[in-house]
Amino acid sequence: MTRRLAPLESAMPGDFQGAPPDDRHRCGSKDGRSDPTASLYPNIGAGPALVPVDIGHDAFTALVEPDTAFWSLVSKERLAEVLADPSFVGQVHEHAEAFTAEMDLLRFGLVPSAVYFNPTERCNLNCTYCYLPEQRRLRGVRMSQGRLFEALEILLEFFHRALPDGVRPQVIFHGAEPMLERRALFSAIDHFADEVVFGVQTNGTLLAHEAIEFLTSRRVSLGLSLDGSLPGITDRTRRTHSGRGVHDRVVGVLEALRGYENHAVICTVTTENLGDLVGVVELLHGLEVPTCMLNPVRCTLQGARRVRPPDDDLVVGYLAALERADELYRETGRKLVVANFANILLAVVAPTARRLMCDISPCGAGRCFFAVDAQGDLFPCSEFIGLSGFEGGNLFAGGLEHCFDTDAFRAVATRRVETIERCRGCAIRHFCGAPCPAEAHELHGDLERRGAYCRFYEEQFRFALRLIAEGREDAFLPDDWDAATTTVFEVTHP
Repeated sequence: MTRRLAPLESAMPGDFQGAPPDDRHRCGSKDGRSDPTASLYPNIGAGPALVPVDIGHDAFTALVEPDTAFWSLVSKERLAEVLADPSFVGQVHEHAEAFTAEMDLLRFGLVPSAVYFNPTERCNLNCTYCYLPEQRRLRGVRMSQGRLFEALEILLEFFHRALPDGVRPQVIFHGAEPMLERRALFSAIDHFADEVVFGVQTNGTLLAHEAIEFLTSRRVSLGLSLDGSLPGITDRTRRTHSGRGVHDRVVGVLEALRGYENHAVICTVTTENLGDLVGVVELLHGLEVPTCMLNPVRCTLQGARRVRPPDDDLVVGYLAALERADELYRETGRKLVVANFANILLAVVAPTARRLMCDISPCGAGRCFFAVDAQGDLFPCSEFIGLSGFEGGNLFAGGLEHCFDTDAFRAVATRRVETIERCRGCAIRHFCGAPCPAEAHELHGDLERRGAYCRFYEEQFRFALRLIAEGREDAFLPDDWDAATTTVFEVTHP
């Protein structure tokens, strides 16, 4: 059993091209410090607080140290023996300080490296669960090309100061629907190509052949949305303002993108498509999509809450889809990585290798990334656009230098799972992070509350540990997941 380390600076939101480390153990102590005089027994004095967690496996139980996200798989028959083994606990103490520092850096030491940029408030679709208000999507503000260039210049000046030399920031053109501003976007992508890593998150309906050729030739990351394996399912929630479905159009674009490694599909999971997740996986795998996300709908607006699936039903459908992805990999040798689960699995095997910063507290909002809307207003995350009280100034009014010190940004960026009732005592709190702060605020009127899907995150953690116990984790991670890593901890139970 080994533990490897990946460089933190490689972690960016939505980027699965880094190298996640591997481990079967995490090290920590109750107070986060190595102490040669500490007890060599768990749960006594300054000894590590090791909590047994049932992972639903016949042979193995997990030991978790909640403060530092240490974990170890232990045979059920030998659990008491391992807990009483002073050599094992001694190794936990020996590495405690380094692993606590690693977690602290991940949670509190990163700087912004990406921005979600909405060049328009408008969208040609009227999805039932959209987190942006409908009136903005119908008649909202659009950013001119000149204004877009001005905004990118301001952002680049900031990133040049904030990031190490040679690190290019990410700019993800986001929605509403950015392809409504195709001319301005394409001009910006060409003009700033040497300084920015660009991505486009789109509903896919406006990606004609010429647009696909332009974006793929410039290696732009593309994210498309598709919510079902059949038109009758997708079109329940994703349709135009006039009620027309878009399934076939998006599938046609995915056919055109076959073989392009730098694209992904987001499937928003609702009550309308929960029974079709296996079908979605089969469709996307057949289309040779390299990465997808099966994202439970965020409950920031009432329309989304109406189609929120119950946790127990979500777990059944989601795990069935993951198992089907594994079956298809074994049948064909080609992976479809389900990125949001892969991120949970990475959080277990190597915390600093996680690519998405939603499943930790503080989350990445206002800390690793932020959002800019079409008026230049600044928000901790796109989920907060349209929510009262979370604007942190304006990009064009000198706000970028100060937004991170505003109450709006600080409240989100300092939200810690240790201060949330029922989370502070949870053994897996650092594998989940009590997401999402925008969701928690809209559901409960308070950032210091849990969001939705608590049981769903619990079952993802248990499933991840079962995969590791069975030696199946590789099938759910990108092919290069163990590249460019360094082994820093290795132990075998006697």
